[in-house]
Amino acid sequence: MKDAMTQAPVNLRHLLSDATARLRAAGIEAPQREARLLAAHAADSDLAGLLRIDTLPPAAHAAFVQTLHRRLNHEPMAYITGHTGFWSLDIAVSPATLIPRADTETLVEAVLDHLPDRNAPLRVLDIGTGTGCLLLAVLAEYPRAVGTGTDLNPDAARLAARNATRNGLAARAAMLCCNWADGITGPFDLILSNPPYIPHADLNGLMPEVVRHEPARALDGGADGLVAYRALSAILPDLLAPDGIAVLELGIGQEHNVPAIMRQRGLHVLEIRPDLGGIGRALVVKK
Repeated sequence: MKDAMTQAPVNLRHLLSDATARLRAAGIEAPQREARLLAAHAADSDLAGLLRIDTLPPAAHAAFVQTLHRRLNHEPMAYITGHTGFWSLDIAVSPATLIPRADTETLVEAVLDHLPDRNAPLRVLDIGTGTGCLLLAVLAEYPRAVGTGTDLNPDAARLAARNATRNGLAARAAMLCCNWADGITGPFDLILSNPPYIPHADLNGLMPEVVRHEPARALDGGADGLVAYRALSAILPDLLAPDGIAVLELGIGQEHNVPAIMRQRGLHVLEIRPDLGGIGRALVVKK
């Protein structure tokens, strides 16, 4: 494949075949689909629209070559396209934040089951909001709810605010830059958090997409992966309303240690909900 912009349209079938081979050689999973996603992005199309395209014009070809290089370096597709889907929302992403995962949708499912009244005027807090995806997914399901998202990274807080606007939820969502919940007063009917929970020694063993490109501070849970949960357990009792619940994301193998930490602070465990892979993912606690 020529890396310079050509003066004539490029045959898309040949382009995809070559890109698929290069992605496969780089160890990228589902290389054929990834090549098509890159081509669709370069052509300002979607996968369905790509079926009607036979050639890429020079500008689109140049864009495809550039993004292919990024993907061959294991840059996540969401960073390349600038957005990803989460729940029912379209979420903008950047290297300032983790990319929302489908596993995290387990927390939204748990919220819907434990707080079945969709018209409840909930007050919601999302600690370490990142892209804002968790808070915004909940606000989308509860039209009378209002929420606050906090993040230590100002770039993340700004991105979360843009995502609130992007999804028509800015009037009910405030995004703040602070450490955990410093300066925040309750009570909250619902507290959410997807905190850093990877043990420090395990970080380098993660996928290249994660190690090379996603923010380590949003992943590093300290020596045992539990530092953030200890911090959360200290503040949840004062922030929760009497009947409020907190829903926290868990990492692999944490379904015993984290509930124990919460119980030590007087919190009652309501549920540990598994994700689609059977991993205990959403911890639900109350006072």
